[in-house]
Amino acid sequence: MDIIYTSHANRQLKDRKIEQVWIEETIKYPDETKHKMHKYYVTKKLDGKTLRVVYVKEKYIKVITSYFIK
Repeated sequence: MDIIYTSHANRQLKDRKIEQVWIEETIKYPDETKHKMHKYYVTKKLDGKTLRVVYVKEKYIKVITSYFIK
């Protein structure tokens, strides 16, 4: 399935120094998945940090935001 990024998500990747490969790995192999309304919230522990990615699934996956959590 194709993954696209909103302009908001792209800005956050740069500002928060998050690699796209980390986003893709979190979506494909999450440690935890939650689904609320139309949004998916997935988390994965990477290099001692936990990354959360929020996306919607349509004909493709559209990443809305991503951030590290404690």
